[in-house]
Amino acid sequence: MKVIVVGCGRVGSTLAGLLATEGHDVQVVDRRPKAAQRLPDSPRIRFHEGNGYSRAVLRTAGIEHADAFVAVTSGDNSNIVSARTAKETYRVPIVLARIYDPRRADIYRELGIPTIASVRWTVHQIHQMLLHRHLSPELSFGNGETLLIRSEVPDYLIGRRLTEFDVDGEIRVVEVTRAGRSLIPAHSTPAQAGDLVTFAVAATALGRLRGFLDKELGT
Repeated sequence: MKVIVVGCGRVGSTLAGLLATEGHDVQVVDRRPKAAQRLPDSPRIRFHEGNGYSRAVLRTAGIEHADAFVAVTSGDNSNIVSARTAKETYRVPIVLARIYDPRRADIYRELGIPTIASVRWTVHQIHQMLLHRHLSPELSFGNGETLLIRSEVPDYLIGRRLTEFDVDGEIRVVEVTRAGRSLIPAHSTPAQAGDLVTFAVAATALGRLRGFLDKELGT
């Protein structure tokens, strides 16, 4: 995966190092040249001096071929502008942004950009959202600890109770859209082909949910 990280503070540099150790190519952008000193020595990490909302800088960082874009500077305005540029101008598939003021979350939500508030911001949460990119949050609560995820029901679960997905304290089926109509499933409600299921899931349990959704019959 080719990832652009805008902001080379503690979060950005740690995330870049983690992704690089996993074999991903990371381009880091920061307007402070000394910020590069935070980065680990890795052939998979390249530093670019400049603003994260500069199209010239972003093109140099390879945004036209990026798989993901993460804005983690110290300013909400910079993150909003750079994330919006990545999503709307360059159509980057995955765009995540950091916010300091939770009241601005609605701005990001309207733009379709998942956010995590800086009060409880962790590299782990960003990492999970990057790896599980097909699980796009519909809504987040608190500081991103709990998410609402929608996905089609996997074939192996058809005919079985939807509550088989539930994991106490981590995953719960809260709604099903079936033939265009929404319902709250009872304990015995079976899954049907074409069901669109809404899960409430802890951010730390995205890996387990992906395992359920990717599971094939007999595995």
